[in-house]
Amino acid sequence: MSNNAPRSPFCIRLTLEERSRLEREAGDMSLSVYVRSRLFASEEVCKPRRGKRVVKDWKEVARLLAWLGQSRIASNLNQLARAANSGALPVTQEVSDEIHQAYEHIVDIRRTLMEALFIKAKPGKDFV
Repeated sequence: MSNNAPRSPFCIRLTLEERSRLEREAGDMSLSVYVRSRLFASEEVCKPRRGKRVVKDWKEVARLLAWLGQSRIASNLNQLARAANSGALPVTQEVSDEIHQAYEHIVDIRRTLMEALFIKAKPGKDFV
């Protein structure tokens, strides 16, 4: 079967335990690819173009997203940029240190979210 071959849906009812077992056995494969590989072991199984993306730690992602939702980071950064551009923000060493610390926190949050979502950062780039 090629990637472009038409597909027909097939539905099967499983117990929660059966589905959990299939998900464990599938590992990084999608359930449909895993089930087809088991059913048609002697034939080549067509793998979908997209891989299964699994979050390693949903609690950590939820915590970070909740924090980002409650924070006013975008608004605050915009206000800082306006103030700096207009000359209203004196950029002392203390202000520079605080901005650098905020940047490091944002980079850490981004890195943690990317790890949770299995996204690889480009070498040498902390932030996009």
